[in-house]
Amino acid sequence: MIKVGIIGATGYAGAEIVRILMRHPEAKICWFGSKSYVDKRFADVYRNFFNIVEDVCLDDNIEKMAEEVDVIFTATPQGYLGGILTKEILSKVKVIDLSADYRIKDVSVYEKWYGIKHGSPELIEESVYGLCEVNREDIRNAVLLANPGCFTTTSILTAYPLVKEGLIDPDTLIIDAKSGTSGAGRGAKTPNLFCEVNESMKPYGVTTHRHTPEIEEQLGYAAEKEIMVSFTPHLAPMNRGILATEYASLVAKDGKLPGESDIRAAYEKYYKDEYFIRLLPDGEFPETKWVEGSNFVDISFKIDERTGRVIMMGALDNLVKGAAGQAVQNMNIMFGLDETMGLDMVPVYP
Repeated sequence: MIKVGIIGATGYAGAEIVRILMRHPEAKICWFGSKSYVDKRFADVYRNFFNIVEDVCLDDNIEKMAEEVDVIFTATPQGYLGGILTKEILSKVKVIDLSADYRIKDVSVYEKWYGIKHGSPELIEESVYGLCEVNREDIRNAVLLANPGCFTTTSILTAYPLVKEGLIDPDTLIIDAKSGTSGAGRGAKTPNLFCEVNESMKPYGVTTHRHTPEIEEQLGYAAEKEIMVSFTPHLAPMNRGILATEYASLVAKDGKLPGESDIRAAYEKYYKDEYFIRLLPDGEFPETKWVEGSNFVDISFKIDERTGRVIMMGALDNLVKGAAGQAVQNMNIMFGLDETMGLDMVPVYP
């Protein structure tokens, strides 16, 4: 049985880790860490756990936690883990971090985009980027796991096979993505109030969103060169879900642009054996409602012959595959378990 500690257990992503692990046959949560709710019953913070979780929230003492558990999930703001993590802690316990502190290899890029100084840059090289379907073999031996962001997971997985196979020009890639409000976290913020969000759609972080360098770095590895993309996120009036619609110019080979069969063959080459990636039939496009509450990613595409571009579409639940579900999938891989364990939830509808 894997003993689990969670720092940030009372945020949306932390609570989603709890929900998933409560049905995991090989994991037991031993430490519900929450700086805001020390000594308060977890089920009093989230009443959906009434008569299911009896534990009281503890503090976020990572040194003590490392002595008592096998893996620590940190669902905390950017900069938190970077400021407290040490090599000594990593010698005792595996860490799966849901923040961006160890995702970006170039610390100067991280500090520029996040506007904070990294507290432990010497650990960045030890981290493994936890995009399961791409980095599975490296994840198996990871001690420090950087769990990808929700927008980045959608954006990268949707375009990855076509970038990897050279079917599109990655420097022409435009990503238009929409997210539910839970992606902004549980903290009280005026722009996220019901009256501000309901019956409205808005772009934010235009040209400045912090997931941009993460997308560029990871797709750059696939392209085997540095790339630059245009990424614009939008806030949608829904609780959960991300829908990414991506556009890129096709690359001609032997004087001919790739067709629908070439694009589908590329997706099937990389994803046909991936349980959590569902490549939709021709003419069917992803909808957030069909992945809600699950660890699935639905992907589809359409070639625009008039413009010589391909439109790629991907949808996932930002709290599951975009955060907690992927974190548990990573845990399963790191501990040699079937990576679907505890994650085979059917999407919730309606």
